Amino acid sequence: MWALRRRVSLALRKQGFSIGTSHACCANLELSITYIQDTPSFLESPQSVSYGYLPSKRLYYTTDVLSNFSIDRRSLSSQAGTKSSGEEDDLEDGFSELETPPTAEAIQVSNTNDENEDELISGPEVSDDEEDIEPSQNELELSETESDPNEKRSPRKRDVSALFKAILEFPGLSVHSALDKWVKEGNDLSRAEISLAMLNLRRRRMFGRALQLSEWLEAHKQIEFTERDYASRLDLISKIRGLQKAEKYVEMIPQSFRGEVIYRTLLANCVAANNLKKAEDIFNKMKDLEFPVTSFTCNQLLLLYKRLDKKKIADVLLFMEKENVKPTAFTYKLLIDTKGQSNDIAGMEQVYETMKTEGIEPDITVKAIMAKHYASGGLKEKAEVLLKEMEGGNLKENRWACRTLLPLYAELGQVDEVGRVWKVCVSNPRVEECLAAIEAWGKLNKIEEAEAVFDKMLKTWKRLSSRQYAVLLKVYTNHKMLAKGKDLVKHMADSNCEIGPLIWDALVKLYVETGEVEKADSILQKAAGKNQKKPMFSSYMAIMDQYSRRGDIHNSEKIFYRMRQVGYTARLRQFQSLVQAYINAKAPAYGIWERMKSDNIFPSKALLGQLTQVDPFKKTAVSDLLD
Repeated sequence: MWALRRRVSLALRKQGFSIGTSHACCANLELSITYIQDTPSFLESPQSVSYGYLPSKRLYYTTDVLSNFSIDRRSLSSQAGTKSSGEEDDLEDGFSELETPPTAEAIQVSNTNDENEDELISGPEVSDDEEDIEPSQNELELSETESDPNEKRSPRKRDVSALFKAILEFPGLSVHSALDKWVKEGNDLSRAEISLAMLNLRRRRMFGRALQLSEWLEAHKQIEFTERDYASRLDLISKIRGLQKAEKYVEMIPQSFRGEVIYRTLLANCVAANNLKKAEDIFNKMKDLEFPVTSFTCNQLLLLYKRLDKKKIADVLLFMEKENVKPTAFTYKLLIDTKGQSNDIAGMEQVYETMKTEGIEPDITVKAIMAKHYASGGLKEKAEVLLKEMEGGNLKENRWACRTLLPLYAELGQVDEVGRVWKVCVSNPRVEECLAAIEAWGKLNKIEEAEAVFDKMLKTWKRLSSRQYAVLLKVYTNHKMLAKGKDLVKHMADSNCEIGPLIWDALVKLYVETGEVEKADSILQKAAGKNQKKPMFSSYMAIMDQYSRRGDIHNSEKIFYRMRQVGYTARLRQFQSLVQAYINAKAPAYGIWERMKSDNIFPSKALLGQLTQVDPFKKTAVSDLLD
């Protein structure tokens, strides 16, 4: 850890950042401000902080004045396995497959009726730039054992549970009735069968049915619940019904089972929901319960602060060093991506070298992250070197790399290379390869080629999910092809494909891009009014930003209020857009400081500049004369 902090500290000194002598050695990740769509990144702290006189028992994160976040040596949850492969594993005991933390694509959806709780995806609340690293967090899996991050697993046919098939084939969506019938017919209901069925449901994102299965098992006392079973149920409740219901469920769990696995599961869901306050509250609760320090919890904090408050990354690194918590492969991935997002290529390369020095061989995900940042930084040759390394000399033998290579070659504008990689896949494509190809052709403005891949998907698979439709819809959005986008959504409806938050988001952005913000607003309002699923944060922000550019204070405030109504806590990003609406309208913003304070939002340097412009009591040369 010392090597990691030492190697990247020089770059930060050049940025002129200092928060105290004892803290400076690990402030290597304090980054200059970057705005990535919906994710706010704060600038410098309003005051310098010295850690030289902090009590040894407790480390206060005082870089955010409004945060009461604290750590001591007892404050982190259990060790998590670190896996670098994108493939899921069959996990061994009981409900352990349910220990996987929620992904960025699986933010919880509140106020959902049981009959509509199938395959719920609220979409990422993080930026598209973060999707390379965050949607698949098997690296943060909540398993007891830690696997070799460099282990390569061969493709294999996944087992399908007979119970799972029975649940799917039963008329309607009532899992309880399907289970009653299953037991009545004398079928096996062993823990192994239940575990496999639950795994099948989760892999297909059928979280609503998985929750019904868990509820039925507990109600009928078919198995003796363990801490992991309760954690599984907690994770599903959080995904489907929201964090508030999940917290209430924790209170219902027997005290003897309310251990480390329970709280780290809740913490992971808070992080997935980007709920900074709740995550820090859970963290401090774990401290009070004297759980041991682990890399899993530290990685969760790094992930959260990477999205919302990069200043605190250095504090987590310092704490990890003090507690002798070794960085994992996922830790390095987060740090490399953070450096890349701030355009600190030298710092990114230093972290990469430190990772190798520490004996962790960078996998394809790390190389993909670096290649993407090289490409966006104009370092084409460096990106190409990494891409060739990822190919491994024989792309047919390394077929698993194709889905990663396709969008990266497109990022470099290399049409021939995208065609070459796709040729390896086209005779027998996999779903993820098709989605990557559609994205790649879209980036290269090859709309017909993207549509051809989608048509091949329609012919190959009986039914496509809304996520798969959303990829092509995003291509249409990026090219402002409104008519084609509307036709695609109609095709979805005709195919009885569920139209949920991902599609709403794509439609909203499609109408916004074509200048029809009122239509986008209407679509989102109708979607939210159904009270089944929670629209994505980025959907609201796309509309709010457009109103803000117009200087439309009324509608900007309306969107701000509606976001709160559906359950989104206030963020810096929302206030930035709202204040900009007042600036563009050349109107004072009365009470804005008080509103931010009540929401525990501390302004960044950029927002401070905006607030100065809308301060109704600011002094001018004329006002001084009149006073």
